Amino acid sequence: MRQPTPTDSFGRSIRTPAVARSRAAAKPIAAVLVGILALGGLSACAATATDASSLSAAQAATLVGSDFYDTSLVHSITIDFDEDEYQEILEAYSATGDKDWISATVTIDGTVFEEVGLRLKGNSSLRGVGNDTTATDESGDGSASSDEPETLPWLIRLDKYVDDQSYEDRTEFVVRGNTTQSSLNEAVALELIGLSGLVTERSAAVRLSVNGGDEALRLVMESIDDDLWNDDTFVNDGITYKADSTGDYSYRGADPADYDDIFNQKTGDDDLTPLISFLDFINNADDATFSAELGDYLDVDAFATYLAMEDLTVNNDDIDGRGNNSYLRYDSVTELMTVVAWDANLSFGATNGGAEGLGAGRGGGGQAPGGQAGGDRPALPDGAVPGDAGAVPGAAPEGAVADGAVPDAAGGQLGGGMDGNNILATRFLADSTFSALTESATATLTTSLYDSGDAQAVLDHWTTLLDEQASDLISTDALQSESDAIAVYLTAAD
Repeated sequence: MRQPTPTDSFGRSIRTPAVARSRAAAKPIAAVLVGILALGGLSACAATATDASSLSAAQAATLVGSDFYDTSLVHSITIDFDEDEYQEILEAYSATGDKDWISATVTIDGTVFEEVGLRLKGNSSLRGVGNDTTATDESGDGSASSDEPETLPWLIRLDKYVDDQSYEDRTEFVVRGNTTQSSLNEAVALELIGLSGLVTERSAAVRLSVNGGDEALRLVMESIDDDLWNDDTFVNDGITYKADSTGDYSYRGADPADYDDIFNQKTGDDDLTPLISFLDFINNADDATFSAELGDYLDVDAFATYLAMEDLTVNNDDIDGRGNNSYLRYDSVTELMTVVAWDANLSFGATNGGAEGLGAGRGGGGQAPGGQAGGDRPALPDGAVPGDAGAVPGAAPEGAVADGAVPDAAGGQLGGGMDGNNILATRFLADSTFSALTESATATLTTSLYDSGDAQAVLDHWTTLLDEQASDLISTDALQSESDAIAVYLTAAD
């Protein structure tokens, strides 16, 4: 029986699209230890996981059978693998950049899975792994130590070696990296994206331990690469493409082979034709045609909302950033593309320099959006709405372009870009009709999410969760400091 769709911080479903089809959930290969944990006993197969955890038997029993993406709980994952195999994948990555798979035993909230696929996760990431103890991910997966594998970004794939093995109708779990201690910024950003009406990935706060070592507080989220996630998320059949971190949205001709280093197809029948046609149009259509016909290729309302949300969550590594972080979903019925948000761990001003980036704003110096210090968003001139060029002092004049970017009201690039050279975002915002859609979406979402207090309620929920259930993994001072820094962006102007 499938688990019910989990709710957000307000008890509302965060799965916006209707479920396309029903499917019987595949059963894990190991039994859930409900009776054993309820009696306070341990089985041999769960001994390593339980010994490594600071959870009491009562807490563990609460997790068993719970929805993994229930955000009222801090969940538990333990991973056990052969140390020699671990060293081999570190050395392989150091030598070639390949992220090889190893087999592991993974226990998720008391359910044990054998022969699980495990590999390092990230693009242009983990520099230094195998050579020293520091791993740095320029694409946003943060920094970690290879001497402490519980701190590394991982991809857990349950069906890598065992066909149809899944947990709660999911085969893949992404253990995120973050340069903050709490990962509040990404958890909150993901939930706000869902509240905006866009597709989002659910996330869970997790105690993660590896090979009986210390636990670390991690954020684990759904994988867009997961076929089951796509089946449940999108109403119609389609194809999901992932943009490579080293690629772009350029048109390279009609040969699919020429796109190998800029996009990877993740789901659907092998077919790059819709992607190539889309890239051809956004790169080569003249301005008049682009304005008149973009709606035949792209869900323009959804993209305007996407740009608005990336701006409101101050994500410095989105479609327009160095990591080129995005997916494209092609709907086979509507024949439209939709940009799916991905990689939000640099949201709310976080940087690869660490948690001190939180609250710094795009301009740095502890500023809130708009370049003004303090906990309030800047007041706007009469008649102006968030996103208007010139809406705050120092903003670039309307239509100004620097290095291919369209500046936003915050003095950055609307959409959170650091490089500002994504052709779709640039042309969309340079068009008066489409930029007006983005401005309207920004104003509407500012009112519905920020001015209403809903965004602050989401932050408060996650902060309270970690304070009450993970205080042994993060200090109260560190948690409150990171929460307060995010709140700078969420407080309505007086």
